[in-house]
Amino acid sequence: MNTIEIVIPLVIGGLVWLWCDGARAREIGTEAVRQACKVECLQLLDETIALASMRPERNGEGWLSWRRTYSFEYSDDGESRRRGSVQLFGQRVTLINVGLRAVSSRNMSRFM
Repeated sequence: MNTIEIVIPLVIGGLVWLWCDGARAREIGTEAVRQACKVECLQLLDETIALASMRPERNGEGWLSWRRTYSFEYSDDGESRRRGSVQLFGQRVTLINVGLRAVSSRNMSRFM
């Protein structure tokens, strides 16, 4: 077995893992945004969030994890479109910003 036969499956496996991890993070972020909009009496437009940025960062134990920021649009009056964002570190929501005010990770338990 040569090196290329080992590297290709590892790269493909890594890409599949990254895609699955991203899909799960997006599900978690979408549900947190839905809950936050419900609590704040806002309408989540298009019922979806979109990846805005993604970067590796070390957690408290020194392991690399992904910090993802997703953007979304919401309405507070049914006519206007406002931009918001949700930030996840790994699979944990750390910040939801609905433009009017940000919800810190200390208050995130209401949305999970």
